[in-house]
Amino acid sequence: MSMGVIESLALEATSKIVLLVMDGLGDLPDPGHGARTPLEAAHTPNLDTLARASALGRLTPVAPGITPGSGPGHLGLFGYDPLTHLVGRGVLEALGAGIDLQHGDVAARANFCTVDASGVVTDRRAGRIATDVCARLVDKLRKSIARIDDIEIVLKAGKGHRFVAVLRGPGLGGAVSDADPHKEGKPVPKAHPLEAGERNEKSARIVNTLVARATELLKADHPANAILARGFSERPKFAGYLERFKLKAAAIAAYRCIAAWRASPAWTCSCRTARAPPRRSPWPPSSGRATTTCSST
Repeated sequence: MSMGVIESLALEATSKIVLLVMDGLGDLPDPGHGARTPLEAAHTPNLDTLARASALGRLTPVAPGITPGSGPGHLGLFGYDPLTHLVGRGVLEALGAGIDLQHGDVAARANFCTVDASGVVTDRRAGRIATDVCARLVDKLRKSIARIDDIEIVLKAGKGHRFVAVLRGPGLGGAVSDADPHKEGKPVPKAHPLEAGERNEKSARIVNTLVARATELLKADHPANAILARGFSERPKFAGYLERFKLKAAAIAAYRCIAAWRASPAWTCSCRTARAPPRRSPWPPSSGRATTTCSST
């Protein structure tokens, strides 16, 4: 439904709405269980009772034939057309990490990797280093690369080999290519502008300097002796839940990408990130992933 139509139909109310997203619950057919999916094979009396008493339907989050990632998929579930409301993965990662992302910032997903003597990536995940090792290395980079020219470099450690990088300062653009070959056996490519303009050119230059300086600082820190960065993006501007739907929204999520919505324009009150339950057995599989609860307050 197009923008403007929803806003004209929305009415203020005191009722509560809960949207429970059981992400990945459907899974795929398993040959060992009669080609049934885990959900089909599982004993689900409560879900069955709810289904019999409910109105049922299907939702296409993006468009027919398109399998969306977590970002676009949840945008669609929350009522925002992913084709017109573009939110880059770097922004989602930064907000999910708790970074106070400002308009004009350029954010990216980043991680440590292993490169050989000629600069070729031999392991994109640096052997999946422990989270405490990642935190130590991010702190090392933060102390040595606080600024590049007039741009502040904001770094925040994540889980395992992952971290977030944010460029903060004047004249930056988010239309920048990945400094990531996306596969082993290739060198780390230089970032370049995806759109013409001084802002994107400046961002690409800062990114390339950051990657080069980080590689120099990490040369003795095998296996995490280099970094990759991708998903460069700027924080978008669009109407929030209160403005569009006359709802005050909140969320509880296990996955940082979805928890990012707590700091996005969509939510009007804070949210929490919950720990996912451990997987107890291979069948039926517990998702152990994102559980997002959204409610009006």
